[in-house]
Amino acid sequence: MTLVIAYIGTKNAVMTGDMREITFEGDKVSREKLEKELYNGSISSDGELEKKAGDFGIKIYVRDDKTKVTQRDGVLVGEVSSMENGVMRKRRLYASAGNYIIAEIKDSEFEVTKRGNTAFIVLGNDVTKRIANGSIKKCWKKNGKLQDAIRSLIMAMETAAIKTASVSKKYILVQTSLKTDLSRFAEQDMRG
Repeated sequence: MTLVIAYIGTKNAVMTGDMREITFEGDKVSREKLEKELYNGSISSDGELEKKAGDFGIKIYVRDDKTKVTQRDGVLVGEVSSMENGVMRKRRLYASAGNYIIAEIKDSEFEVTKRGNTAFIVLGNDVTKRIANGSIKKCWKKNGKLQDAIRSLIMAMETAAIKTASVSKKYILVQTSLKTDLSRFAEQDMRG
């Protein structure tokens, strides 16, 4: 799982996502223990992650070049994924000015689970969501402007990268001022 954060305002939308992907190899029980420590926030640095992986006898592969946030025809698209019991699960966020859609994808099943107008949206594991939401609450001022939203997203991403090794220090930030019918994009993705 990773971290994708978006601000959807009435006139603009901004989305950011980290670039980390971690793959684990080794004994299932040890792998699950390591993942639990990583995703509960007790491993904060890459060095700690490497040491813990060695302690558990797990090989880890970390890459910080996975693009999880893109812009397609003025629509911002971000996705987080996780593997649970051999099943790939994804949460995808579509955003444009004034509206957003969240979809759940499990294997080939695609279901829109939420629609909304304006909000901050955080997708990730429980720890990254808690860190990002806490950072946004500290940084965001009611009736803030676009630059305040961007600053809030950047602070949330940088804070998460310091507090957990599950988030990369590198991230992508995209924005749009287009107001688009997001249902069309979701339907295209649903059909494949």
